[in-house]
Amino acid sequence: MVFQLPDVATLKDSPLQIPLRIYTSDGQLIAEYGAMRRNPVTLDQVPKQLLNAIIATEDQRFFENSGIDFIGIIRATRELLITGQRSQGASTISMQVARNYFLTPEKTFSRKIREMLLAIKINNVFSKEKILELYLNKIYLGQHAYGVSSAAEIYYGKSLSELTLPEIAMIAGLPQGPSKENPITDPESAKIRRDHVLDRLLKMGDIDQKSYEEAIKAPIETYYHGPKITVHAPHVAEMVRSSLYQQYGENSYTSGFKVYTTLKSSLQQAANNALQDGLIAYERRHHGYRGPEKNLGPLPQHFFDWENQLGDLPQVDGFMPAVVTKTSTEGVSALLENTQTIHIANNNIAWIKHSKNPALKVGDVIRVLQKNNVWQLTQLPEVQGAIVSLDPEDGAILALNGGFNHLETGYNRVIQAQRQPGSNFKPFIYAAALEKGYTLATIVNDAPLEINDTGNANNLWRPQNDTHTFQGPTRIRMGLVKSINLVSIRILQMVGIPYTIDYLTNFGFDRDQLPPYLSLALGTPAVTPMLIATGYSIFANGGYRITPYCIKRIEASNGTILSNTKPAIAPNSGTPKDTKTILAPRAIAPAVAYLITSALQDAIQHGTGYAAHVLNRDDLAGKTGTNGDLDAWFSGFNSKIETTVWMGYDQKKELREYGSQAALPIWIDFMRVALADIPEQTLVPPENIVTARINPNDGLLAQPDDEDAIFESFRSDTAPTETSNDAIETGEDENNGVQLF
Repeated sequence: MVFQLPDVATLKDSPLQIPLRIYTSDGQLIAEYGAMRRNPVTLDQVPKQLLNAIIATEDQRFFENSGIDFIGIIRATRELLITGQRSQGASTISMQVARNYFLTPEKTFSRKIREMLLAIKINNVFSKEKILELYLNKIYLGQHAYGVSSAAEIYYGKSLSELTLPEIAMIAGLPQGPSKENPITDPESAKIRRDHVLDRLLKMGDIDQKSYEEAIKAPIETYYHGPKITVHAPHVAEMVRSSLYQQYGENSYTSGFKVYTTLKSSLQQAANNALQDGLIAYERRHHGYRGPEKNLGPLPQHFFDWENQLGDLPQVDGFMPAVVTKTSTEGVSALLENTQTIHIANNNIAWIKHSKNPALKVGDVIRVLQKNNVWQLTQLPEVQGAIVSLDPEDGAILALNGGFNHLETGYNRVIQAQRQPGSNFKPFIYAAALEKGYTLATIVNDAPLEINDTGNANNLWRPQNDTHTFQGPTRIRMGLVKSINLVSIRILQMVGIPYTIDYLTNFGFDRDQLPPYLSLALGTPAVTPMLIATGYSIFANGGYRITPYCIKRIEASNGTILSNTKPAIAPNSGTPKDTKTILAPRAIAPAVAYLITSALQDAIQHGTGYAAHVLNRDDLAGKTGTNGDLDAWFSGFNSKIETTVWMGYDQKKELREYGSQAALPIWIDFMRVALADIPEQTLVPPENIVTARINPNDGLLAQPDDEDAIFESFRSDTAPTETSNDAIETGEDENNGVQLF
């Protein structure tokens, strides 16, 4: 019989199947993908006691044999002849390395011969230390754990250096029966195996009698520990996974890629908290407490059954299932799936007292949330939301949450939800007007309008302002600051729909999704929050089109950098440039970006975004948006960060709140954290911006003695040249010389 044996030298470069791991920019784990969990370690990272336990149990003559343990073979053969059963194995660690790296698990005589011959070759080529290292990283130890390091994480949630003696013995006993002697699925069999390992360590002199006796008394306390996700960002993780799969296919799950995203862990956590708090607050305002998810009946003698039933309910974005075990005048006690009993004080339940179901009963399955080490009653929200924050300089995604409960649908509302932005869209319309030569001082008539906007002569459109009042002659700046619908519609009339649609494509909007009607001025296109955020970033960076991205770099398992994203950068961002810097293309004129930003700063100082005053900053610009009663928006920025928030229902129904009520508080909570380390940014005007003192009633130059005069910024080629008195004296029209659009 002739065997063709593989070249064992290839073990030097043999790749281990390591999962895809995704991190924030500062190294916090977001997600892990792959059927095999493995975390390769070097031999010096493995505790000496674990090495001794493995050798004592699997191959006690490992350092003396040549890859085959002839004494073990004789012993196993004798046992087989006497009992007729194969009760003792004779596989050495070297043979197990040969089997795991080169052979299939089939139990045939020919495979066993090949295994033994390969073991001898491996011992001739590699040191014992290297063989042991290969073994410790390759061996399957149950529960998707490959290698001792991943076993420590999965069974105990610890690193190798943190393991106790009983835990070391448990892991060392797993190679022979990772499924049947598994501490999670069969703790009794696992304990017998663990105690056998402890007995071997005692007989080998590696532990003393006292340590042995203490270790065998230790209970089997283990459960499955998932990857140590330290930052919750499932929507970004899926964006990365999808991108990697398109590039590398199935290899993306086994090649040990480490992907570092653009997320900042502190900002991502702030986004999660802000969105979660905003959704909870809305639910309490509008729905109250809807009642328990179910009731498990009277208090049982033992909680095992309740714990098992809770285990069938998933934890959703930190909302943990619990069952009420006791009610009192001080609050309620509840049981968690992990057997922990918690107390919820009355002040964290009080919000349900005006609900249809104001009382909690024993057996009620509820949802609880821990905030600042305090437990509170909550419920899974029906309303949804999304938040995305970008660096306007290059489009890096700093934080992103595409909605509550990613596990249920996987739906990422930041990049998938097509919703109408309402007034949140108006700055883009106003930008088109400024580009065409109108100014922030141009007077537009805020008055009733009746028009056929649909092409149907019998279908008249009578748009209204939110206040159902009219201001008459209004400067364009104030039209945007106060978000006046009739002013916006007339501006679109002035500029022209074809011109405006052409201009809007500069912000990245798809021409085919822009309705060619005057309703466009009220934000009727269906767009994603990401597209809105990208558009606002153009105002924030001075007029440049950036492309959002979330993958910063990709590393191979050995640390080699496979790719390093080099995004296009806004040229005037202040970042040092070199010959390799890719410059972002200009989208709109810098003067237009400046003027719109100036008006949106006023929207926070005096307009619909006034609640953002609580942040005590003068450099913030932003705009609310409300689509009827269906969608609430807020987008706001300075030159260093842009953030967009959306709230609504997936199955469209009335939200019954404006953007300033639903979306803006979420934006404020997030930006309070995001801006903490960012100094106030001065809005620097481009070279062709001039300031003029004007009469606020007509937008023309004010007389020196005009006490009502204000200052306004203009593009130099559109600045007024006539004074207010000049216009009145010419008698140009019956509106005190003011041309009304």
